Amino acid sequence: MTIRVYNTLTRQKETLQPVDPPNIGIYLCGPTVYDRAHIGHMVGPVIFDTIKRYLVYSGYKVTWVVNITDVDDKLINKSRQRGLPMEQIANENTADYLSNLAQLGVDQIDHMPKATESMDEIIALVKTLIDQEHAYEVDGDVFFDVSRDPEYGKLTNRTVDTLQGEGGGAAAKKRSPADFALWKHAKPDEPAWNSPWGKGRPGWHIECSAMSRRLLGETFDIHGGGLDLVFPHHENEIAQSECCHGKPMAKYWLHNGLLKRESAGKLGGRADRDKQGSEQTVTLEQIQQATAEKESRSAGAGGLADMIARIGGEQIRFFLLRTHYRSTVVFSDEALAESVTALATFYRFFERFLRVTGKSFYDIQSAQERVDGELQPGEDLLLQQVQRCRAAFLEKMDDDFNTGGAVSDLFDLVRTLNKFIDQQTLDDASDADPANLASLRQGAKTLREMGTLLGLFQTPPQQADSADDDQLASQLMDLLIALRASARKNKDFAMADRIRDELNQLGIVLEDRKGETGWRLQP
Repeated sequence: MTIRVYNTLTRQKETLQPVDPPNIGIYLCGPTVYDRAHIGHMVGPVIFDTIKRYLVYSGYKVTWVVNITDVDDKLINKSRQRGLPMEQIANENTADYLSNLAQLGVDQIDHMPKATESMDEIIALVKTLIDQEHAYEVDGDVFFDVSRDPEYGKLTNRTVDTLQGEGGGAAAKKRSPADFALWKHAKPDEPAWNSPWGKGRPGWHIECSAMSRRLLGETFDIHGGGLDLVFPHHENEIAQSECCHGKPMAKYWLHNGLLKRESAGKLGGRADRDKQGSEQTVTLEQIQQATAEKESRSAGAGGLADMIARIGGEQIRFFLLRTHYRSTVVFSDEALAESVTALATFYRFFERFLRVTGKSFYDIQSAQERVDGELQPGEDLLLQQVQRCRAAFLEKMDDDFNTGGAVSDLFDLVRTLNKFIDQQTLDDASDADPANLASLRQGAKTLREMGTLLGLFQTPPQQADSADDDQLASQLMDLLIALRASARKNKDFAMADRIRDELNQLGIVLEDRKGETGWRLQP
């Protein structure tokens, strides 16, 4: 087993070799909690939740850190607009963020440090940089001196001469326009903490350097974040951390693509599969355009909680995973609807599996480690196909966590299992061959294993709450199905098709099975 990752720092794929095997430390830049979460905030967490699942499955011991920026200019401005304490706004939006993560199945995070709870570490790091003459203080503000770092700009391949720093009143205090703030002198009525340079608050970049050092050490394995963070945030993190410690901050820098609105191809189709197999590289132009392409609230990306209630958390996770993490995530109502429809393919199989075997797919105990999922198919043709699907899935995940390609293999496996049920007429459980049922169960176990690695199919889709409503709906559907059967018996196929098509428009799918017709709601 060899896992390869694309390293933004080197612009190439590299074999994953942990700093301290089998331990792996991952740091992902989290949100600035000045407003409610939108779908763009979920891209990184969903991707790295999946990455951790796969690394643990592959035998590594992973510690994953996601920070919360709860002091920032945006938070201060929001506090003034709403007339509420900054802490209250931060707590409200942190709770919203955590709730949304839970709904999308992001449950692998080990630590979520807050900037306001890390002031001692931040101040100590700034003081060390001043002592080392990598930073300087002017009237209560502290700046990092980029001229003291000969490697500054290595993440983005920029030179100091091409860089511009913060403007405003701070610009006149800096030795160079490219110097950036480590500590900001407090203005009247702003939140502030005591420091050797007077009351103030930290700059954005120093927060992540301090929190990652405390929880993962001076050098750790993987630093992640959106492509829009490469500059200036990650470039500045590297500069201040590596100048302070004299060693690399992170061995691998993984950057996920951002959201933008555009039309999308069919999920799980051939075009989608071909796109996922293409090589991806991160260019300077992509980094420069990243912020411009970022999905914003003004473009309609807000209201994630409402979107989850309307569409479902698993559906949104599935939508985000269909694209290779380094590619732009195409966002549109049509793309989301396509994702919902595609995911229903698996839900239909789960219902079918229950009818055929009498067992719930969700009760299957899948392999927790890679070696435990290995198959010995022998002469069993179904299991030979299942083994090929699993091998293709793992090959794509080994190659820079290509979830988009892996999703295509997930589709291949469920199609294979459905075809087997059809060919062996297993829907008629009365005369089903026990050997065929055993093969089907083993195939479903592998499907469960692969889905779990993507964080999918952990719990059944949410059902209606009202038993009375369920009973009435069932009775009405029985009536419509009977009317359709009568129309077909009388060869009134136009009426039969009309009943089916109009129910489909209402989100109700009829399924003609051997000797009966069933129905289900589209998710």
